[in-house]
Amino acid sequence: MFRHIVLAAGEPGTLDLDTDTRSWVLVGFLAFIVPILFFCVLNGPERDRVNDFYTAGRRLRPVQGALVLTGVYVSAATVLGTSGAVALFGFDGLLIALCTVLSLGVLLLLSGPLRSRGGYTLGDTFALRAPGPSVRIAVAVVTLSACVPYLIVQLSGAGRTTAMLLGLSGPGAEQATVVMIGALVVCATAFGGMRAMIAIQVVKTVVLLVVAVAVAAVLLHRFHWSPDSLIEAAGQGSGRPEGYMRPGLRFAASGPVQGTLDLIGLMVTVVLGVACMPHVATQLNTAPDAAAARRTVRHTIAIVGAVCLLTTVMGLGAAALIGAEKILAADPAGTSSLLMLTGELAGGSSAQAGEAWLVVLVSSAVFLTALTIVASVTLAAAGSVAHDLVTNVVRPGRTTEGREVAAARVASAAVGVLSICLAVWVQGWNMGFLSTISLAVASSCLLPALVYSLFWRGFTRRGLLWTLYGGLGCALGLQVLSPVFSGSPAALFPEWDLAWFPLQTVALVSLPVAFLLGWLGSVTGRRRAPAPPPAAQPAEGAASW
Repeated sequence: MFRHIVLAAGEPGTLDLDTDTRSWVLVGFLAFIVPILFFCVLNGPERDRVNDFYTAGRRLRPVQGALVLTGVYVSAATVLGTSGAVALFGFDGLLIALCTVLSLGVLLLLSGPLRSRGGYTLGDTFALRAPGPSVRIAVAVVTLSACVPYLIVQLSGAGRTTAMLLGLSGPGAEQATVVMIGALVVCATAFGGMRAMIAIQVVKTVVLLVVAVAVAAVLLHRFHWSPDSLIEAAGQGSGRPEGYMRPGLRFAASGPVQGTLDLIGLMVTVVLGVACMPHVATQLNTAPDAAAARRTVRHTIAIVGAVCLLTTVMGLGAAALIGAEKILAADPAGTSSLLMLTGELAGGSSAQAGEAWLVVLVSSAVFLTALTIVASVTLAAAGSVAHDLVTNVVRPGRTTEGREVAAARVASAAVGVLSICLAVWVQGWNMGFLSTISLAVASSCLLPALVYSLFWRGFTRRGLLWTLYGGLGCALGLQVLSPVFSGSPAALFPEWDLAWFPLQTVALVSLPVAFLLGWLGSVTGRRRAPAPPPAAQPAEGAASW
């Protein structure tokens, strides 16, 4: 998708940068990213202690924790995808940005109980309600089902974006950048653990805020600091000024009823799915206590709200200065709109040295954002493999702290290598299906299981297993039978036609099914209280008291 705008030199609205600017981008990568990664490795845990590797000793104060949680929460897909959605679909893009912030409200409700019961992984949380290997295995399966597709999407997008910024073209260049980024992430995760993630996430959040403010300021200056002028120009650039600021533009081709259901389903998936992604939920375990976890989420709401507001402004600017037609021609998903806007603000091939640094800063921020998200998701997936499977299923009670940390490092490398291979394999495919799968699994499996486990005393082991496996099967099955997988030009396999389920988002069906299965499994799985043993009869001739 991104490769189409690399070769479009001289066309307005494309990322048309000269050789000098691309050289500065490369220098910016080397001078900015490499020292950060080196610092993260040096900042890793001094001893092989499980608490340090998974939670950094649980010492994060609310403000620092908010910066870290923002870095974990805001992905490259959030920044690039939201700005593209605003540029192409106007009001519907604004709803997505709003849902991103509202999702933190769900996390705020869960934060106190999660931190009070949390250990190192989600498996620890569920094991307090239903201990045993079957629960650990189910949680690990669901965690990997949510994390691995998300890793593939982030690695693939980071590879395409980096190749585009450096002026590289062709699948081979994209695959090489994917391998490079994946190798850096594996090293940072395996050696640094959570302490390295904390350092890199704080840097990422600060850099992202500074860059977003700089781009928004340059953009608003272009429109004489008038939001009304920017919105009006965005409507004209969209090609549909009469419907740009009205809901329903994103799924207009699906019809009024189906389009409305798809939009509602997308909002539900974002609000409930992002907050329950494993790498987001387990980040709360770094807080000292439940009260600190709640304050951390409250501070995070303000920071993420600022990021989403700035991202919305940049999306409007892309529609106004680039135009929806050129954005769609470059990338049907619109994720290239921010980088195209940056190239336009920097003056394209006529960029001066100072303007070229705007491109360098944005490209470094996007690259760092993708890198940190991949690292956080890899750590969450590796923790589930090492702690839930190896320590509590394969070798229960026989694993020392040093061996568990070693197993977590090996699992980080294994998950990273698997994700790299899959990301290289799916280069050129439509990634919408995989990103939808991750959020659908989180919203349809982890959310109902967490709500029941944290707030319902009657929740049983059978109910938990039915919720996890039933929600997972329903979400995956419906997603495979949806237009996102086959039967449409934008599907993962457009030449196939298995789409008998009409909606593109499945949470409206899979989420109630998971809640129903959890309740039904708990009600039918309750054991009757054993009858009291009969009173012992005194032996013949014994004294009766």
